[in-house]
Amino acid sequence: MYSESVLIESRSLRSGMGHKVEVLDKVKALALSADGIHATTRDVAEYFEVGDQAVYNLLSRHREELESNGLRVLRGAELREYLTLKLSVTSEAAESYPQRRPHLAVYTRRTVLNVAMLLRDSDVARCVRAYLLDVEERGRTTAAAAGESERVAELDRRVTDVESSVTRIGSVLQELGPVIGRMSVRLERMDRRMEEMDRRLVNTERVVCAMSQRMARCGPGCERCGE
Repeated sequence: MYSESVLIESRSLRSGMGHKVEVLDKVKALALSADGIHATTRDVAEYFEVGDQAVYNLLSRHREELESNGLRVLRGAELREYLTLKLSVTSEAAESYPQRRPHLAVYTRRTVLNVAMLLRDSDVARCVRAYLLDVEERGRTTAAAAGESERVAELDRRVTDVESSVTRIGSVLQELGPVIGRMSVRLERMDRRMEEMDRRLVNTERVVCAMSQRMARCGPGCERCGE
């Protein structure tokens, strides 16, 4: 199981968990704008029960990563449209809003989860990380169990295939039994014939050897041999 410190230090691990935004709601409700998509820096700070500056500092250190996970900075017409929707006022009122600013950072739920995986000094962020790691571990355990089930099923299929093959081979052997029997009889007959031929060759060799010895003892014109 991954530890909280590894999650804080490893961007690749955070990236792999960035889609699990549902864990945010397991800790507490996240206030979103009227569009149901974005939250401001103040909303994020209130969610994690930290000061705004803690979130600004995190944004400064990890801006590129947060932007890759949905952070946007609104300006001009986009900002006026956002304020109109968030504050439920007209665009003219948003334009003249006393606390209006030249730009505004907004966060998606994925961005907020990214903040939770980076923010060290927040009990809420620690709770989110704990839930996140627990979900990840359960997912890994489930995947491992599913993989084991697949391996068992594959082994069972192989055993079934082997049994089917053995059954087919048995049927073929039964059909070949009479043929094999006849071939065995023929082979036995051939063996006996070969043994008979071997005996005849041995006898022939003996006769030839005897004649050779006899001729060696008798010279030409031998009266005893009649030659």
